[in-house]
Amino acid sequence: MFFRQVFDRKLAQYAYVIGCQSTGEAIVVDPMRDVDVYLEIARAEGFELVAVAETHIHADFLSGARELADRAGTLVYVSAEGGTDWQSEWLKGGAYRHRVLRDGDHFMIGNIRFDVMFTPGHTPEHICYLVTDTPSGAAIPLGLLSGDFVFVGDVGRPDLLESAAGQVGAMEPSARALYRSIDVFRTLPAAMQIWPAHGAGTACGKALGAMPMSTVGYELAANLSIRAATDPDSFVAYILEGQPEPPLYFARMKRDNRGGPAVLGKLPEPKPVTAAKLVELQDATGVALLDTRPWDAYRRAHVPGSLFVPLTRAFNTVAGSFVPEGMPIYLVVDEARQREAVVDLIHVGLDRVVGWATPSTFDEYARKGKPASIAEIDPAKVEAEVDGGAFLLDVRRAAEVAELGSIPGSHNIAHERLLERLGEVPKNRRVVVHCQMGARSAYAAGLLDRMGYSVSNVAGGFEAWRKTKGSTAVAKG
Repeated sequence: MFFRQVFDRKLAQYAYVIGCQSTGEAIVVDPMRDVDVYLEIARAEGFELVAVAETHIHADFLSGARELADRAGTLVYVSAEGGTDWQSEWLKGGAYRHRVLRDGDHFMIGNIRFDVMFTPGHTPEHICYLVTDTPSGAAIPLGLLSGDFVFVGDVGRPDLLESAAGQVGAMEPSARALYRSIDVFRTLPAAMQIWPAHGAGTACGKALGAMPMSTVGYELAANLSIRAATDPDSFVAYILEGQPEPPLYFARMKRDNRGGPAVLGKLPEPKPVTAAKLVELQDATGVALLDTRPWDAYRRAHVPGSLFVPLTRAFNTVAGSFVPEGMPIYLVVDEARQREAVVDLIHVGLDRVVGWATPSTFDEYARKGKPASIAEIDPAKVEAEVDGGAFLLDVRRAAEVAELGSIPGSHNIAHERLLERLGEVPKNRRVVVHCQMGARSAYAAGLLDRMGYSVSNVAGGFEAWRKTKGSTAVAKG
């Protein structure tokens, strides 16, 4: 059996290419939308990619299943569980070869057997795949493609239908379904490997480990969420507490993955633009200009209306949460990383990437145009700013605020939900924004600046402020 785990660092996502070396057939499980990477693995290893499978309808990225079916003619395997509201609608027209799967079904890729295990909780339709290398003669499956059910160190959060997709009252029943799925997990062979769809850094759980795989036995012994599943009520309380606010784009991913992401055919090919074009883009409201330069460069001078979105691990989630769908996108980005930025954007459904400029082009613009700037204030002066009438905005997650405390008088909105909650931020007051260390508040400051607020960022964030004031100044709860 051929096995390749494919990792996307920014979304902490694992896809899997599994092939039968006897027959030369392979499948990809839970692919992302830049499908060339899977096609190239298959080509390089001498496989024909004959199928694609999904564990569930994803919320954090756009699936590549439709793209592969369209480009390579692969057979598509998806869940038939979870009720009529949670089926892959894009397959119903008959345009793509597919098979819907229920608990206990199985299929073969060459001599590799895939058995379906229904594991609702994270989503109503979630399934896992028990993978058996039949020529080995082993008495147990080699591994479980666990999707967003069991991660290394955690389980998939059951609240997203309510917290991200807006289905009021869904999270507690989902948590109880997850409890029952964990009971099924306990019956699996301890030696079986666990191949999850995410690692540390995703918003699909609250305490994922960084190891790429594990075993059933180890997770039963060490996974705190599984160990917390001692009775339904205490598990529901535990698993729902402290979940991070989902990025704003999650609801759109859920909708588009169910209905079918647009087929790209190839990556968008944005055109290089001139300094004169950047002048035209000043304060443009119908487009998004994403500036990937370092914070110090951006805050000192940027195109008015542009967003600060550096190519860090947060790039996808910040762009996905700050840029409305369908909006044309321009980039300020190093030429060597332009393609990386485009791939990251299509992962979250931001496909209209139309132009890009290098930092050198921006420097030329800065001599011709009217660049904007954002002030950064000393953390010791926060109280003076508030006393002077400023609105203090804390863009950390609610669980951080509850655990670590807050600056007295601050208003909390997680940065990934800020766009939808701008109505809570008064426009007639100067806004002083902070997070824990200063990075997330920089993203938020860029968004507020774009939306016409007078904004300053607290250098070093809450941590720097706490060091200047001492723990006695921290408000709890």
